[in-house]
Amino acid sequence: MTAAQLPPVAPEVTATLVEDLSPRLRKRLDAAITKLGARPAHRDGDTVTIEVDDETALRLRAPGGVVATPDAITCGCLLAPACVHRAAAACAAPVADPVADPVPENVDRSIQAAPEPAPATDPASLTGPAPVTNPAPVTNPAPVTNPAPVTNPAPVTNPAPVTDHSPTPAPVPTDLAAPPEVASPAQRAAADALWAAGAAVLEAGVDGAGAVTQAALLRAAHTARLRQLPRVAGAALSVVTLLRAARAGDPSYRTAELVTALAELLGTAHRVGAASGAELAAVRGRARRPYSPDGALRLYGLFTEPVVTDSGHGGVRTWVAGPEGRLCTVGDVAPGGVGRALGVADRAVRLGDSALTHRELGRAGLAVSGATVSPDGRLGAGKGVKAVTARGAAWTEPPLAALWETPPSEQAARALRSTSRYADPDSGGSDLLFLDVELLGAVRESGGTCLLARCEGGIHVRLTAADDDPALAHRDNLMLLAAAPGTRLRIVGRLVPALHPRLTLLACSHPTGEGTIDLGLDRLRRADLPDPAAPVHLAPHQPGEAGPHSPLYLLERRVEQTVPAGRAALGMLGDVTAETRRISRAGLHTAAGLLTALCASAARRDRDHFGRLLPADTDGFALYWLAAARYTAAVAESLCAAAWEDQRPAA
Repeated sequence: MTAAQLPPVAPEVTATLVEDLSPRLRKRLDAAITKLGARPAHRDGDTVTIEVDDETALRLRAPGGVVATPDAITCGCLLAPACVHRAAAACAAPVADPVADPVPENVDRSIQAAPEPAPATDPASLTGPAPVTNPAPVTNPAPVTNPAPVTNPAPVTNPAPVTDHSPTPAPVPTDLAAPPEVASPAQRAAADALWAAGAAVLEAGVDGAGAVTQAALLRAAHTARLRQLPRVAGAALSVVTLLRAARAGDPSYRTAELVTALAELLGTAHRVGAASGAELAAVRGRARRPYSPDGALRLYGLFTEPVVTDSGHGGVRTWVAGPEGRLCTVGDVAPGGVGRALGVADRAVRLGDSALTHRELGRAGLAVSGATVSPDGRLGAGKGVKAVTARGAAWTEPPLAALWETPPSEQAARALRSTSRYADPDSGGSDLLFLDVELLGAVRESGGTCLLARCEGGIHVRLTAADDDPALAHRDNLMLLAAAPGTRLRIVGRLVPALHPRLTLLACSHPTGEGTIDLGLDRLRRADLPDPAAPVHLAPHQPGEAGPHSPLYLLERRVEQTVPAGRAALGMLGDVTAETRRISRAGLHTAAGLLTALCASAARRDRDHFGRLLPADTDGFALYWLAAARYTAAVAESLCAAAWEDQRPAA
């Protein structure tokens, strides 16, 4: 049985089943998950059955594709429902992504997101009329039988007797805006719970963050989602998914991805309590990416790229641009892998009544009415969307030609904002760069061979294949282009953050100057290339290429080492004075201080008056680790941006 054979399980279901286990069964949970993974499973409609043994069956019912309640997992053993098998099955299954908004559709969302009212004993919370149960003003009315005040009224022309000598309240300014919204106490409590759960993962490391630790994260994530904090809840689910991949030995797992997810979890949870106004809205995030109406659009096709994911999904994404240079995408990605990606390229796009295929749309145009667009530029395909084929534009014609007129440094800065590991959601922008280049030839790297090119400003850019799958054309096309030094091309690439300019090559103008090439789908032939020019001599170190490694990696290495091994392993490193001196000599004094503080916090264990070890300061260590992770990411992005600056000598 593999995780892919099991239906996704809602986070709160897994958390509930683990919490209901006895302490003795919790200790056996990780072993039970491993044992259950070796048992056969089969699917029958919405039900997956796992044969625990020859006489016991475990069933997961997923109407709608997701196991939504604890009762949907049943076991036939004698200890059920208090057995370990139900919890083990939930932990072995993928985590369901709660894309649905927890607030019912018929409930006013502004009420759900409002701060919680003050306790009833606080007079400030009583905004209505005085309670009826307090009749004090009524028990001593003025005597009705004494009409003196009525028979001798003050003359109207003399208002002196009616002057009120009580203090006059200060006028309320009308030009002051309402105070910015802050997180409610419930939201701060949910964020604190996620911080504690994330710090526990950092304390234990991948090896120690078993099913019980993951269940605590899932419970905190579910609570945060109910408190309208979908961004930090999503980060917690990503951490759990990556922890499971790491513990299962998944070949697609990367430690850097878990570092980013864990830093996003801790950083966002830490910001909830202090954020307000627009910053709070960004910290909260959105439960789903809504498509907003955008009226009528005139779109021009740019190119189509195949999409193949490690999870087995495949498809294509076609990029289009509007008259003002705004980029949008039309995608079709579903389970199927690389075979589906190659087939979908020649299927009609799912947008209105258009009969264009994805490959054709990349070179044609569309006129769309009733368009809907998500914050990241995806075009919706709702029933109200109408689309008809229109004339496209060449890359050298307006409006597409303007994409290549922006200097490379400005394009790289915009792409970095889009690809930043800790950027706020919906920050906008694209990670694509549009460059005019001259090919210089192939260069060898530690990871293989790439194509070196020179663009505006004398910047040397390394171009790599977007995917090495032999079924796609990326690698073969790159090698053919490398054999044609001196060729001038107009290219589209995706930024790869590095200490030197680097792109994955996605599309280019045809070497003959006629049309364009989708480098993942179309295959160049040797006859398409111009006659080879004189070989370009590549010096051992070209301007703009990666020089000696920045000593920043010494801090990055310690940040990454913490995640698989935990705080204790980092605390056993001993003296790091030599590393901090090397970092300081490079001018990175903040990095040196962070490395010293991080290692000292990892090794620090205080004792009480009797010499017994006190619990480790997990919060303090998590703060140092978070600061180091965010700092290294910021410096790396800054160095990447600097590498894209004009390399020509000043006049």
